[in-house]
Amino acid sequence: MACLPSLKDLQLDCVTYADDATLQRLLDICPVIEELDVHCDDYNLNAFTIIVSTLQCLPLFLPEIHINRYVIDTPSLKFFYLDDWEYVEHDFEIKDMPKLSEAYVTDYFFALKNVIKSITSVKHLTICSEDHVYGDGLVFNQLERLTICVCQKGSSNLLVQLLKDSPNLRVLQLFRREDHEDEEECSDMDCWNEPSHVPKCLLSSLQVFKWLRYFGRPQDRDLAVYILKSARCLKKAVILADSVEYDVPRIKMIKELALSTRASSTCELVFNEDENHIEA
Repeated sequence: MACLPSLKDLQLDCVTYADDATLQRLLDICPVIEELDVHCDDYNLNAFTIIVSTLQCLPLFLPEIHINRYVIDTPSLKFFYLDDWEYVEHDFEIKDMPKLSEAYVTDYFFALKNVIKSITSVKHLTICSEDHVYGDGLVFNQLERLTICVCQKGSSNLLVQLLKDSPNLRVLQLFRREDHEDEEECSDMDCWNEPSHVPKCLLSSLQVFKWLRYFGRPQDRDLAVYILKSARCLKKAVILADSVEYDVPRIKMIKELALSTRASSTCELVFNEDENHIEA
């Protein structure tokens, strides 16, 4: 293969590559590549490797293709998007990303533990995972903005752990995917349980709290009330009720939250039914 010294952007469809070696040889001839968009749709591709020292942007899409292993070594990466919905357990290795600024992680069951330890330098993190435990000893010192999906069972456990491990968090946003059907009642695993100790970020740094597609169930109310009564530096709380699909009673919702205790006397509480009304 000829060297492509000026190529900086590349989009790959893994179905066009016979094996992992072919893919990596292509990457090796692009010494200054900065953006790589990878879609793996080949059911015959058992493994692949992405080792690019100059790469800054990597969207990686892995549908249910029964892949066995992949390796990512991108030390200059600033933007990482991982959509891993392989439902069969697979082996993978993601090396540390010390320059990472923004990460989106969507996975089925097996990716979270291995991914999360590689992205602790991230500043903005969006996560939707059916795996809600990633281990102890990790600290997200630079994380300022956390967006987390709460439609999965046990998602409150992941939320609590991330709050505890993110001492400088400034913006927290909760959301539910529109394609996910939530159960009206929660089991013991799904219901909100207050942590034994208030996370540091709620005491000293969190300024903005948003909830998109708020359903108004008892466990939702308890979680929202906990944030309001614990976040001492909160400047604004925005609750977007899902009044169409879930028919959240607006007056009841406002009364439940507006009358709840707030740790911050200057916190502005905003209720909306239209996402377009939410301010940045």
